[in-house]
Amino acid sequence: MRHILLAMTSLAWTALAGAMVLPARATPVDVTPSRTVLEQVEGKEALDWVKAQNNRTAALLQADPRYQSFYRSVLSVEQASGRLPLPDQSGGKVWNFWQDAAHSKGIWRATTRASFETADPDWVNELDIDSLSKQEGRDWVFQGADCLAPDARHCLVILSLSGEDASFYREFDTVDKKFIPGGFELPHSKQRAAWLDRDTLLVSRDWGPDTMTRSGYPFSVRVVKRGEPLAAAKEIYRGTPDDMIVEPQVLHDSQGGQIAIIQRNLDFFRSEYRVYDPVTQNLHLLNLPQKMRIEGYYAGKLVIRLDQDWKQGRLYRQGSILAVDPVSAKMQPDLLFAPDRHETTADIGVTSRGVIAVIYRDVQPSIRVYHAVEGKTQWHETTISLPSNVSASLQSSDPSESWATVKIEGYIEPPQLWTLDVTAGRIRKTKETPALFDAKGLVTEEYWVKSSDGVSVPYFVVHRRDWKLNSHNPVLFTAYGGFDLSYLPTYYADIGKTWLERGGVYVVGNIRGGGEFGPAWHEAGMKSGRQHAYDDFAAIGRDLGRRGIADRNHLGIRGRSNGGLLMGVEFTQHPELWKAVIIGVPLLDMEHFESMAAGASWAAEYGHMADPAERDFLQRISPLQQLKKDVAYPVPFIFTSTKDDRVGPVHARLFAARLAELGKSFYYYEDMEGGHAGTVNAKEIAHERALEAVYLSRSLMDQDNAITP
Repeated sequence: MRHILLAMTSLAWTALAGAMVLPARATPVDVTPSRTVLEQVEGKEALDWVKAQNNRTAALLQADPRYQSFYRSVLSVEQASGRLPLPDQSGGKVWNFWQDAAHSKGIWRATTRASFETADPDWVNELDIDSLSKQEGRDWVFQGADCLAPDARHCLVILSLSGEDASFYREFDTVDKKFIPGGFELPHSKQRAAWLDRDTLLVSRDWGPDTMTRSGYPFSVRVVKRGEPLAAAKEIYRGTPDDMIVEPQVLHDSQGGQIAIIQRNLDFFRSEYRVYDPVTQNLHLLNLPQKMRIEGYYAGKLVIRLDQDWKQGRLYRQGSILAVDPVSAKMQPDLLFAPDRHETTADIGVTSRGVIAVIYRDVQPSIRVYHAVEGKTQWHETTISLPSNVSASLQSSDPSESWATVKIEGYIEPPQLWTLDVTAGRIRKTKETPALFDAKGLVTEEYWVKSSDGVSVPYFVVHRRDWKLNSHNPVLFTAYGGFDLSYLPTYYADIGKTWLERGGVYVVGNIRGGGEFGPAWHEAGMKSGRQHAYDDFAAIGRDLGRRGIADRNHLGIRGRSNGGLLMGVEFTQHPELWKAVIIGVPLLDMEHFESMAAGASWAAEYGHMADPAERDFLQRISPLQQLKKDVAYPVPFIFTSTKDDRVGPVHARLFAARLAELGKSFYYYEDMEGGHAGTVNAKEIAHERALEAVYLSRSLMDQDNAITP
């Protein structure tokens, strides 16, 4: 079973009227903590500074009369009972993790396929995380579950504290609905575990000294036996501290076949794969390219997606989908799909009757179903067309089932679930989410612009059909541009309620560094090539001006994580282009990122400071070091999380502190709970998003009173 993967007190500043554009006051230089202090994530002096910044930002933004309306709007969509119950599947069951107003931490639950496809499924609650947290006095966050095939009775439930990446594994019985006394239990660590059989796990975790990489992930895989202490676990493979992570996975096919694989991630993108034989306890290194992904196991063959060209008898191009026999000495692949320069593969899944792939062409999706032709290496392909300007994602599939579920959504199209009959190659809609904001009169269009080097870059624009191209449309513009991740149409109800319903325009850029056009599009934005991504983003910003959509005074940008780095670079490289900049859970100190939190794991994406050429580029673009006193910057809104153990809050703290030293204004908000991916507390999400909405409204909508709050 696949992993089912910001409350402040309002201060009454009655002098602040809702239509005033009032920048935050910079913290006085003489009370700005040193770097050493801010690097102590949970240190008292650092947290005192954080609380002071949070209180200052809340005082300035919560006093706006629109704050409460924004808060209620976001909270309502976060707790909406009519949301789509996104499924997972295994052991003949459909699984779901559900949150609403009554269950803020959520319920893990299950039903049958037949029941799931009815209007009112008969859900059986497996584990109530709110009750568990109250009972055990811990801030549990559900991170998924891995259930043992074939009946999925015994599951490893994965829990974290406050949303950290580090987790706990606990064995759960889905028949008795309880954690198994004396069952498997893996204490707090960044870790991975996989079922080898009913009484055996393959586990990589912090086993003690010299078992964790410089990135903070495990590199020792051991066999954990039922009833034996962890200290007795036998090591079967050891990587090195310079690896990113070493982790086990166990795959199954429809014919009862099982394969155990140890994946050694040399860096973020390159891996080695070894097959583990539990009988002989031997490991066999697979003759596979290092830049590829294993997507499943079908009829004794590994289904892989190439991220590099591979010469194996013939040349297979990057982005191709192949099926390879792991026990064959020649390992001659079957070719399922080979993309052209307009295409990329997204989700890939395996069922009992074939392989499913979501394929994008010019950022428009379709579904392909591949059936093996018996006795031959050719595969039959069936193409299923989908609507334009939406995204499609494979929500669930299982090697023991002949069906799968696909989620389809757009910026103004609420999520829908479609059931895919893999045998027949047909798809039908089975569920859809009621609209959570008023999209009447809104349209989505895809535009293209040439970047600084002449490369055409697409972007989506969501706007009112009757808009006027007078350069005064308030625009919220976002992108990501990294790690081969595509930024696709997504139904963000909070943006719909606080922005689109109020006349705002939403723009999403498909810049280089992402995966929208396959590995080559990503590689063009890696390391020093990353300036391409920054230039692409700026080109879209200028194009919005040329088209008469928005001038600088009406243009705001937002990004988080790698997108937060993007915002930091655009803030320092092109302060003249933007009126508002939201910088979320960001990397901003690129001269030191490798030694901050899990930063060492991203050197393959960003580059190494130890490499002279890469060091020069990182120093030139690092937002923290590029801040200057004599530059007029827009007033940014910076947010992060104390509990973020992936990027960490120190980047954002240092950036805000440097702005304060330079006498620059900013808003800063640090969520005291929640990990890098964000809090699971709906009230805190609503609070943080409402602060953002006030900030954007004041910055982009209030100036000419074009839109009434």
